[in-house]
Amino acid sequence: MKSPAAPQPVVLETDRLYLSEYTPEICNYLFIACSNEEIKAYLGLKSAEELAEEKDKFSKGLTTYFHSFKNFRILEKATGTMMGRCGFHTWVVSHRRAEVGYTLLEDSYKQKGYMKEALGPVLAYGFEEMGLRRIEALAADYNIPSIKLLKHYGMQLEGVIREHYVVDGVNEDSVLYSIIRPEYDQLKQLWDLQFQIHQPEQV
Repeated sequence: MKSPAAPQPVVLETDRLYLSEYTPEICNYLFIACSNEEIKAYLGLKSAEELAEEKDKFSKGLTTYFHSFKNFRILEKATGTMMGRCGFHTWVVSHRRAEVGYTLLEDSYKQKGYMKEALGPVLAYGFEEMGLRRIEALAADYNIPSIKLLKHYGMQLEGVIREHYVVDGVNEDSVLYSIIRPEYDQLKQLWDLQFQIHQPEQV
């Protein structure tokens, strides 16, 4: 029996980065058809424990009829290095809203503007291509770099969600930021985003 072809991602291209789409379909193919080493390389996993955690998430189901996700792997154009992820989880398609999240895998990638370069195109893609009306983001109140990044893209503070997120076994508060489509329409020209969207047949 012939193996199914690997799903091809949409790719967002910026000055220094490729943002390669990671969807439920790609996730399903990855965990069914690929080896452990291929999975670790594709997702930038460093250890057997991280791999086991991702496999556990997959086995329990990452989507439902109500929630889905659309993530982007952050790849350095010059080297192809997997640097992190930026994209949407808790995507409630029927209500046109999603939460955006992001991470860089190494401290050496931080404070170089990579996430600022990635987040703008991802937000634009969410509004323009996914039809989102509202994008939310949550951060710890002490995560100043993340809060500065959200404010840079015009996200507004809505409030504090008490004891919302567990860190090292302790429930911590989260601050909730959001941006809605009319605000994005007013601000996008100020962002001066420089990126291209490559559909699968172009990649």
